[in-house]
Amino acid sequence: MALLQVNMFSQTLKRTVPLQVVLPSDWVSNTNIQRLAEDRNLAVVMPAGENSFYIDQPIPNNDFGEYTGRELVELTRRMFPLSHRREDTFIAGLSMGGFGAIRNGLKYYDTFGYIAVLSGAVQIFELPLDSPGRSLFQEDTCFGNLVDASLSDKNPRVAFQNLALKRESSPSLSFPEIYMACGSEDELCLVNRSLSDFLKKGGAHVTYEEAPGGHNWTFWRSQIVKVLNWLPLDENIAGISSGNVR
Repeated sequence: MALLQVNMFSQTLKRTVPLQVVLPSDWVSNTNIQRLAEDRNLAVVMPAGENSFYIDQPIPNNDFGEYTGRELVELTRRMFPLSHRREDTFIAGLSMGGFGAIRNGLKYYDTFGYIAVLSGAVQIFELPLDSPGRSLFQEDTCFGNLVDASLSDKNPRVAFQNLALKRESSPSLSFPEIYMACGSEDELCLVNRSLSDFLKKGGAHVTYEEAPGGHNWTFWRSQIVKVLNWLPLDENIAGISSGNVR
């Protein structure tokens, strides 16, 4: 399976950005994702997130949410022989990328049929805004006014509630299937459990797992295999991974 380095001009971000297909650079050295993807005939696309949390930011030309959830999917479907079906298109990520995966997977629900979140950095809105442990590396700058952001679809809970409201008038709409996992020694364990419970109570089908481990590649390597076994993989699958680590 080929590893391609693509430099593309993004109409959303208004600049040239790097894109690696099939593998992201961190994952090359820390996992055996290339073999796993090849065995399953899975295309893996890794965008550079630039510590953006993969959301549209207050400063111009940094709409990473739209880039990840819309433009990148459309572009890679034109460039490569990928499925255009929602049920064949997945979004996944770990840590900061886990936040991006759950938020963008819910906001762009018509694009992604499956969402996988490993050790998601979802504390941004799961903890009170004045909590001292909520901002781990000054990531608040990605969201602008935090009160406004918490009430918008930048908050995964709001993105989910928006989708739930749409389902009330269009019962044929379905929630994406969701897989969430976090190490029991990870400081993000409680917030991942909290968000998982919220989604389940709202009617989403969530597979949630806690297992021994911390916020590290040892835990993530074991979970990547479980995610791939959970996905309904078939031929001509498109996988979008947003998995930068903090």
